[in-house]
Amino acid sequence: MSDAVTVAGMDAGAISLSLISHTNAGKTTLARTLLGRDVGEVRDAPHVTDEATPFPLVQTAEGDLLTLWDTPGFGDSVRLARRLGQNGSPIGWFLSQVWDRYRDRPFWLSQLAVRNVAEQADVVLYLVSAAEEPDDAGYLQPELEVLGWIGKPVVVLLNQTGPPRARGADADEDRWRAAVTGAPHVRGVLTLDAFARCWVQEFTLFAAVGAALPDDKTAAFTRLLHAWGERRMAQFDAAMTALAVPIAAAARDRVVLPPEPLTARIGGSVGLQNVARTQARGEAERTLAERLELDLRLTTESLIAIHDLEGRAVGEVLQRVASDVQVETPVDAGRTAALSGVVSGALTGLGADLMAGGLTFGAGMVAGAIIGALGGAGIARGVNVVRGKNESSVRWEEAFLDGLVTSALLKYLAIAHYGRGRGEWKESEYPPFWRPLVVDAVLDNAERLAAVWALRAESDGGERLERELHGLLRDMAVRLFDKLYPGALSAAVRAR
Repeated sequence: MSDAVTVAGMDAGAISLSLISHTNAGKTTLARTLLGRDVGEVRDAPHVTDEATPFPLVQTAEGDLLTLWDTPGFGDSVRLARRLGQNGSPIGWFLSQVWDRYRDRPFWLSQLAVRNVAEQADVVLYLVSAAEEPDDAGYLQPELEVLGWIGKPVVVLLNQTGPPRARGADADEDRWRAAVTGAPHVRGVLTLDAFARCWVQEFTLFAAVGAALPDDKTAAFTRLLHAWGERRMAQFDAAMTALAVPIAAAARDRVVLPPEPLTARIGGSVGLQNVARTQARGEAERTLAERLELDLRLTTESLIAIHDLEGRAVGEVLQRVASDVQVETPVDAGRTAALSGVVSGALTGLGADLMAGGLTFGAGMVAGAIIGALGGAGIARGVNVVRGKNESSVRWEEAFLDGLVTSALLKYLAIAHYGRGRGEWKESEYPPFWRPLVVDAVLDNAERLAAVWALRAESDGGERLERELHGLLRDMAVRLFDKLYPGALSAAVRAR
């Protein structure tokens, strides 16, 4: 007979997940990431969490509630399993015991963890460190034995996997999956790093949870998953809007140049230097750059807030993006594009004068991909002069705007993978395999981007340009997620 403990009369609309692990494995850090707020205490010490605490994850209009329990960690797991194994009804006997919380603290905390799982959990989220080999984790088998005696379904989560990798996560999962073979209560092994998880992975987690739930919980969980999907996809749409707004503004932006006197035009036609014209263009370019710098800074701060993080965009954050976009292949023969080789050291702040054109970027300004390959004429050319019948103006080149899209998608991926457990947002190196994926996405959509940029020529094309750009960025981001996490986002879309 199973020792699984059920709570009589439990509401079918109330579903609880118990987050449990060996002590100091990162439970509270993962809870913070999933909840989007600081809870509990996090420090590098055993038994920091000393009570089981419930936190609501999501609730529906029908009254369904998904609760995440943060629990104390297992302490002396070998001793715990040995003690339980000496009784014919391990969990029932265990829950009847009261250990002294001061003289035998590890057993006291283990008792709290076991009691929570036995009495509250519908599904156990068992966190392990992927930084160690399963064979080296002496706690693993005793803790699986204890969880087996409790009898609740278990999903194993791999924490501390490090930065996102193009390959390696599957190998980690395969290794740990093999280690838990023979534990029938384990229903799945998934990667969910508290520091570098992407919100898309949460849907894979909840799909595994849903598959482990008893039938009478399925309807409620379906509603809860739908509510969770609505919340996450609303964040996604808000993020795409945040990305689109400054790029659309840059596409529409222009600065009118003062008219040239007839004598200056004549002098220019015979090769005489026009100092006034050069100065006017330089001022126009600085104006464009300053406006873009401000918009991009505000966008980064908006993305940080949308993803429930803390911190502010600083100059270092904005500067770093410029060196993170490199492309070997031009978009086409006519648009060798800012994508073809970003100037890594040119965007380091005020006084970084790009070659002959004199384009100076304000402190911390990031262009994402201003060009090495557009040549030495002018600013290689991030901007161009548009000459109309009555006036001339300076605006951003289409190739430069392509570079902004590339940079924006990289920035978005970085923030979308920033687990709250890491504390305030800080820019860090992007995983190198992201860049070619983003570049390919931009290259694949070169024609659609060109059509978007063409809308700036229309007198009433501003709102349409932003709307079309938002949709295109959304499509590109969805395809990127499908490549990074095959099938995960489709679960999110189905949940809506």
